[in-house]
Amino acid sequence: MDVSKKRIVVKVGTSTITNESGNIDIRAIDHLCRAISGVENKGYDLVLVSSGAIAVGANKMRLAQKPKEIRMKQAAAAVGQTELMHLYDKLFGEYNRMVGQILLDNEDIADPVRSRNLKNTFDALLENHIIPIVNENDSVSHAEIESEKKLFSDNDMLSAYVAAFCGASKLVIFSDIDGLYDGNPQTNPDAQLISRVEDITDELKSVASGSGSNRGTGGMITKLEAAEYATRKGIDVLITNGKKPEMLYDIIEKKKVGTLFVAKE
Repeated sequence: MDVSKKRIVVKVGTSTITNESGNIDIRAIDHLCRAISGVENKGYDLVLVSSGAIAVGANKMRLAQKPKEIRMKQAAAAVGQTELMHLYDKLFGEYNRMVGQILLDNEDIADPVRSRNLKNTFDALLENHIIPIVNENDSVSHAEIESEKKLFSDNDMLSAYVAAFCGASKLVIFSDIDGLYDGNPQTNPDAQLISRVEDITDELKSVASGSGSNRGTGGMITKLEAAEYATRKGIDVLITNGKKPEMLYDIIEKKKVGTLFVAKE
């Protein structure tokens, strides 16, 4: 199995690792860490792109609501990122796995020298069986929170860039929904799950609606944008329910899970 076939990027959203009140869902993170560790034990390289820093930080700071000012968002990100990494380090450690933190902004990808150094860091971590945990560098770079100049737009797109950057064969986006439906399942009980997508058309994009949770920043449309980018780079993309991380085993066994966006040749 060549390196590219072994590499999988997993993106987890805020709504997957927190509960409705914004507190960290420790059980959900433990299940995620266990599943990732188990798949890595089968010979795969795993990269985790994790949202949640601002929401977790806001809750730990006992803010009444998610902050709107940039400086408060950055403060919450600084507090929350520390909390997240503490938990990831502890829980992955329970499964004898080591983790490393990588915080990115658009310059890390756009600048050739920084990009080359970053790729070397990813390769070194993965070669030593260390799981990179990636997030936007929100505590420093306001551009990645809400500027028009931001490159990633959302952690969904960040995960697509990371997957292409690492030479991954698969990008798994864990969401708060089972996949892409032909309608809004929250308002239409007859909406059907779309299991396979060969082409992301304008019609398909029109089906996508906003975020399913008030704790995240993206919705299905950002996931479609990420899938469009990644599939053009030859990467299969799967969107599935983050509350069932054990489906990673089904994914590597090529069973039907969630919505598969087929990579372009």
